[in-house]
Amino acid sequence: MKNFSLEEFQHKVDDVLVRHKSILDILTKLQESSARINRAVAKSATVCGCIQLNIKKQETPSNITFSEMKEYMSTHVEGALCPTCKEKIHQEISTNIFYITALCNVFDMDIEELVKSYHDNHLKTLGKYGLL
Repeated sequence: MKNFSLEEFQHKVDDVLVRHKSILDILTKLQESSARINRAVAKSATVCGCIQLNIKKQETPSNITFSEMKEYMSTHVEGALCPTCKEKIHQEISTNIFYITALCNVFDMDIEELVKSYHDNHLKTLGKYGLL
């Protein structure tokens, strides 16, 4: 695959999005795609069974630092996605990214700049502390 850029992707989204160009269409399609991600993950556990969700309260010792907390936190996911479930979740996340990009286009925002800005101003600068 040749070099891929978010800029190229953003232009392509703008080019192909015809039917759902209204901001209301984009917002509702984005919400629908988020729900489809949730449903695909749930079905991976409840229908396929390739993963198990072991949900319980996150327990951390009281005498640890914020930096050490990561060692005690869990995703609550046990097992691994089977190829079918992984493909479905991949597809749903891709659709979500499409509609996020469409939203950027409506407001004339550069998605690559948004990602870079988040990286520089939140992840790189604030690190773990920016996600409190």
